[in-house]
Amino acid sequence: MTYTTMKDLRPFIGFEPEKEAALERLLCEYPMRIPDYYLKLIDFSDPDDPIRRMCIPSLFETDRDGSFDTSGEQSNTKLPGMQHKYRETVMILSTNQCAMYCRHCFRKRLVGLGSEEVAEHLGEIADYVRNDPEISNVLISGGDSLMNPTSLIRRYLELFTAIDHIDFIRFGSRIPVVLPERITGDPELLSVFAAYASKKHICVVCQFNHPRELTPEAVKSLDELRMRGVTLRNQTVLLRGVNDDPEVMAELLHRLIAAGVAPYYIFQCRPVTGVKNQFQVSLADGVRIVESAKALQNGFGKSLKYCMSHVTGKIELLGELNGELVMKYHEAKNRADLGRTFSVKLEPGQSWLPDDFHL
Repeated sequence: MTYTTMKDLRPFIGFEPEKEAALERLLCEYPMRIPDYYLKLIDFSDPDDPIRRMCIPSLFETDRDGSFDTSGEQSNTKLPGMQHKYRETVMILSTNQCAMYCRHCFRKRLVGLGSEEVAEHLGEIADYVRNDPEISNVLISGGDSLMNPTSLIRRYLELFTAIDHIDFIRFGSRIPVVLPERITGDPELLSVFAAYASKKHICVVCQFNHPRELTPEAVKSLDELRMRGVTLRNQTVLLRGVNDDPEVMAELLHRLIAAGVAPYYIFQCRPVTGVKNQFQVSLADGVRIVESAKALQNGFGKSLKYCMSHVTGKIELLGELNGELVMKYHEAKNRADLGRTFSVKLEPGQSWLPDDFHL
């Protein structure tokens, strides 16, 4: 079963009629979709349960502060559904559907709604990649890339593994987190990954945000992918009320490594409309949380980076020095900024850099 209306949640949560009606109206703008598997992870006796915060709507989402495009996706779109912000990477919005619509989603403008930004002409995209030898990898995103039919996933792999200058192909997905049966219950999907992992490096980039998401079912889905030659990485989003505690974050990192998933990035939550004032932590707090969690790790857990996906590039947040936050361009739209280190005097509570920020 999948829960899509507030009425569906009545057996679990007793909303007052006026609040339920307001939340139902909210779903016209920001849809809800929760698989039964994920809903069962919620402790309904705890109104602040972190799993609940990530999947059940809140009236905080009516807050209009923020932006729907916080990293300049529209300006980097070269073909419908294809973005090329960084020289070596092409990113494809393969679908606007997810198994679950996360309340902290940075593509709230798109996911579960219109399909204007979704890739439709895969042949054109493949030609674009084929004709640019500086592109060395393709990121298939969404929505959730593993929500695509297995036949379409096969088509993506068929096209991009055949391009000599592509070193690896990534699939961005929350499926192992919210609907692991999509993987464990589809032998054809696993066979497709096994067949093409022998041709090119294939990576599934997950987003586990809380230790309780690493259930036996989730770990089994990860094992099945890894046994087919797929490498696994994780990108966690730092979320207020979910993982903004060093011990919670440390446990998540430990459990990911034990499950064979390399922690890759911790991302600063973006200032998205309907998300910003509900989930963002300040940059100063974020650095302290991440560094405290890393201090509890072994070598693998210390290798991740805390980053911000800014309009100007992927900015690594390194730490505080003399009252300023030290940052570094881990990736940059303007290649002259690559590797550049700088510091910023933060305002109290500041959680992002202005869009017009420049060195």
